[in-house]
Amino acid sequence: MSVTIPIRDLPLAITGFEAVEAAYPAELTAIVEALRADLPVLIECDKGLGPWLWRCVRDRIKAAGLQSVYLNGRPDPNATTPPMAGGIVATMIGQLRDAVRGATEQRVIVLPHLDLLVTGQGGLTTDAREVIPLLYENPNLVWVGFKDPSMTLPKVIETLFPRRVAILGIARERLRYVVTQGEAQKFGREFNPYALYTHVSGLHTARLRRVLPAIVGEDFPLDPRPAYDQLRQATLSSDVAVPNVDLDRDIGGYTLVKTRLRSEILDLLALRATLQDVDGIARIEQLVPRGMIFWGPPGTGKTLFAKAMATSLGAAVTIVSGPELKSRWVGESEERIRQVFLQARQAAPAIIVFDELDSFATARGTYTGSGVEHSMVNQLLTEMDGFRRNEMVFVVGTTNLPESLDPALLRPGRFEFQLHIPFPDADDRRAILSVYDQKLELKLSNAAMDYAVRRTSGVVEGGTSRFSGDHLQALGRTIARRRIREALTGPTEVIDVEHALTAHLDLPKLTPTEERVVATHESGHAICALHCEHAPPIERISIRGDLAGALGFVQYGDQAHKYITTRAQLIDHICILFGGREAEDLLLTDLSIGSAQDLERATGIARGLVEQLGFGTEVRVWTEGRAGQPEPVPSESGKERLEAEVLRLLAEQRERARDLVREHRAELEALRDLLLDRKVLDRGQMSAVAGVPRGG
Repeated sequence: MSVTIPIRDLPLAITGFEAVEAAYPAELTAIVEALRADLPVLIECDKGLGPWLWRCVRDRIKAAGLQSVYLNGRPDPNATTPPMAGGIVATMIGQLRDAVRGATEQRVIVLPHLDLLVTGQGGLTTDAREVIPLLYENPNLVWVGFKDPSMTLPKVIETLFPRRVAILGIARERLRYVVTQGEAQKFGREFNPYALYTHVSGLHTARLRRVLPAIVGEDFPLDPRPAYDQLRQATLSSDVAVPNVDLDRDIGGYTLVKTRLRSEILDLLALRATLQDVDGIARIEQLVPRGMIFWGPPGTGKTLFAKAMATSLGAAVTIVSGPELKSRWVGESEERIRQVFLQARQAAPAIIVFDELDSFATARGTYTGSGVEHSMVNQLLTEMDGFRRNEMVFVVGTTNLPESLDPALLRPGRFEFQLHIPFPDADDRRAILSVYDQKLELKLSNAAMDYAVRRTSGVVEGGTSRFSGDHLQALGRTIARRRIREALTGPTEVIDVEHALTAHLDLPKLTPTEERVVATHESGHAICALHCEHAPPIERISIRGDLAGALGFVQYGDQAHKYITTRAQLIDHICILFGGREAEDLLLTDLSIGSAQDLERATGIARGLVEQLGFGTEVRVWTEGRAGQPEPVPSESGKERLEAEVLRLLAEQRERARDLVREHRAELEALRDLLLDRKVLDRGQMSAVAGVPRGG
């Protein structure tokens, strides 16, 4: 069956009340049947729709012989007594009292302003305490209450209404009955309710009837996009906006991430927009995930990818910080989640981004706070389960700790699509830097670009994290500010990149003796790394103290293999860790305490090899303290054997490191002296004394 409808089959004209009747026939029937059965009804809808909806209900129940009273808080113009002082609430309470205590026959009482009786936290106002007894006083009355979707009612009011009818937006299959022929002509030669619904799914009919006549442009356009753009602007509130982040132009690298996002989400939705087959569209709508987890280290662009996805879909983005949702007031955190989803559905197509989702959606049973997290998770799941399948609303949760999330969030139908966004590798860093080179007019030379890619392979100077996309952006901005400040017009060279990375650091002032110790220590690490077959290539050595917590360091390049770590690599790592201490022992008269962390790390690796990875003489793995799954501990004799195996492994690698620094003493001293002279050495400078490093 085709999705398009001939324009001649649409109504020529339609009034607002006719549109409401046409849009919500099932809902109106349910309300009227409940009232005819003397059952109070709570209608959840936007305030702008309430009066139109009640007019349609009133006409139907009037035909059935039911009387109704609409308590809107407005003074009766025909009343002989003056209106009560105190405003709309006082007038409404007076009207309610008269209706309850003056009625002897059965009638329907309409309460259009229940929100005036409720506080922001879902409690009762002072005035409401007088109202509640009245609501339960007269059994001859049948109540109709109107509730805004964003409002929470207290239980004492909710229990008054055994029937509830919720109306949000409009169903796609009803669009053909509320759009006129003249309005449809602005979108092409045939009416496509599927294309229109993408932009109006969250609009109730009364608002839709105000928006559609305002669309201007030629009739039967070959390109309907200008008309849809006008519609998109009319459906956006002041709190949301459509971002402008191109997946390729504004995000460098991450080819695999982009490919997966396109193949699993964007390409399917693009295909859906071109289909003319109802069944084909339905299949895609059933398959496209609505909930997604973007996970990875901080600064790698998780939110940026969500914005790029929104740009591709023409969707509005609402970014919500997980910690900011929490409130000390009972019910307010859940209310904030409801508001976020309501706003997104009204501005569809839309994407909700829950930044730091793990701040409240951790696995239940692990909460350490007030317990509000449990209610927030339940509310989040309720809102996601309440989506219509054809609504273009997506939820993205970003986190650094996906393993901590509540498993209920990750089942199919919720956050079933998970996208890993790791630290950028060399190719990604080059692409990211190229984006900022163009945007910020950095004019990076080829040598500067190559140096920047290599230089950012390790840990951020002054910190403990690896270089992320945010760090690379900060590098580009630092270079750009200096170029403007100093009116530089030539290309950016290697020295400019290094200046941008280190000029702001508060470097320690080492004495010549201290520099000699640090240079000897780091040269020992480097010599062992150069002569250990399975060690990664060295990119840089520094003794300036430009890494937090270390007076010197050896920076290594990206591993050739990212996902497999071998026994030989770990053993070489232990040897390299001993290299600094053994170099000090060979060339200095005393040892410094700078090897303490090296020895701690070496011992940890050795224990892991023997006790956790089964690489010792005993293949049995002994691990104590695994959460929820205690492992058997070895016997005393078993512990002694394991400890002896660890000590043997450490002793072997210490001896190996000692042999390497002694065998290559000339290189060690030359490298130390060059470090003392230049403070920082890159791969090319090291080749003068130690040969070209492996991987270079």
